[in-house]
Amino acid sequence: MGIAVIGAAGQLGRQVPADHCLTRADLDLARPESIAPALDARGPSGVVLTAAYTDVDGCETNADYAYAVNSTGPGVVARWCESNHAWLLYVSTNCVFDGEASEPYREDAHPRPISVYGASKLAGELAVCEATDRHFIVRTSWLFGPGSANFVAKALGWAQTLPQLKGAADEIASPTYANDLAPALLDVAAAGSYGTFHLTNSGACSRFEYLVEILRIAGIEKTVEPLPMSAFSRPSRPPAYSVLANTRAAALRPWQDALREFVPLVMAAAAVGASR
Repeated sequence: MGIAVIGAAGQLGRQVPADHCLTRADLDLARPESIAPALDARGPSGVVLTAAYTDVDGCETNADYAYAVNSTGPGVVARWCESNHAWLLYVSTNCVFDGEASEPYREDAHPRPISVYGASKLAGELAVCEATDRHFIVRTSWLFGPGSANFVAKALGWAQTLPQLKGAADEIASPTYANDLAPALLDVAAAGSYGTFHLTNSGACSRFEYLVEILRIAGIEKTVEPLPMSAFSRPSRPPAYSVLANTRAAALRPWQDALREFVPLVMAAAAVGASR
């Protein structure tokens, strides 16, 4: 019994308190035959599925793998949950939307992904919904947290090696701290109201504004040039405006407050690494 987390070694999964922590070595979403035995051995009453193929650019050239991990595998997990009377919480993304909105997307907004990553995650949502009614779909955005390469860690690294930084001024969403999101996922599940939820830290910013705030908190004086997304060459196309409206769950604290907590942790870890 208890709660199982699939993806327990990931940036978000490691922050979710659970009775059963499943890593890829225990359960590989790309290998459907590994799913039922791993869950049978633990028999959870609820599953939090945080594992995903989140390399947005990589998904464009590895579409089959993206769909296997983000859609087919979750569908198998959902069918196990349905057969074993367990609930399933599937973590999804702002990238299921096209970014053409002028106000935050509500949970009932029509998805229209414009990348393979977004399309594979939407397919995962649909696979979960089709397999079991005992589901929670939780969409989030711009996740950052300990133990993984994320935009905050990358930005601080760029600041050490590049004379000038550049940030997209027209890509806008809400940075979300894994340490804030993880307990909120369990709160959603505990409330027992199935359906789709949006959960991010409060507020929104552009990539440019995000980068400027990271450097400000870190005390790094570095010029940041605002540019349009079109100036950055990349395989995938991110949604321009993908702010999520948190209308069904309690809002998390402002993203700036979370960032002020996290940046010193990244800097301290970097200092320790440099001293070894």
